[in-house]
Amino acid sequence: MKRIITLIVMLVFAVFVQAQDFEKDVFNTSEGELEITFVGHGTLMMEFNGKVIHIDPVSMFADYTTMPKADLVLITHDHGDHLDAAALDATKKQGTELVLPPACNEKYAGTAVLENGESGTFAGIKVEAVPAYNIEHERGAGQPFHPKGAGNGYVLHFGDKKVYVAGDTENVPEMANLKNIDVAFLPMNVPYTMTPEMVAKATQLFKPKVLYPYHFSGTNTDELAELLKNQSATELRIRKLE
Repeated sequence: MKRIITLIVMLVFAVFVQAQDFEKDVFNTSEGELEITFVGHGTLMMEFNGKVIHIDPVSMFADYTTMPKADLVLITHDHGDHLDAAALDATKKQGTELVLPPACNEKYAGTAVLENGESGTFAGIKVEAVPAYNIEHERGAGQPFHPKGAGNGYVLHFGDKKVYVAGDTENVPEMANLKNIDVAFLPMNVPYTMTPEMVAKATQLFKPKVLYPYHFSGTNTDELAELLKNQSATELRIRKLE
């Protein structure tokens, strides 16, 4: 029996270690390397010039007691797969800045509140809050899954590179205002965010250099690859972000 219990513990530990072994990509900027860690679903971590940025940290995707502590945390909206008090508590250290929309601040107090269209510099990084909302997909008549103004997408500036993390949104008209985006994360799961066709249309609106679909919950990413195969402006990269 003791041996069986030991084997079970070892198996659980092995699975846990594997789950914590996240994919990472590195981008060169004018001010050093930007490392992006693909945690899962809508959850990301970025490291730049000694600063750690967590975006929508959620406990079901990582053990945040073992993750690097945050200099900056960004929350896109107040749904449970994006706003997790336990994960936020675990990411914080003295001086951590927590930036979120007003609706999130009512549930977990941040250090700065940004509405759509506002911006600021936090932990030395310029952050712009941009609209993230549904136009078509609704819970019921007149009740979009993500109402306009309730959530943020974010554009982060890292030296000469700009990274857009869209949050939960559809291909809203305001995306046409995005300029010179180097890396974009666009959600792709219906009925909550975008279909592959919507993601392709969003890509055509602002033409990021690199596109990562994220928050795609089993959606077939091959459909998006097929839709984007005849264009050369955007490189599509698929990572473990279901």
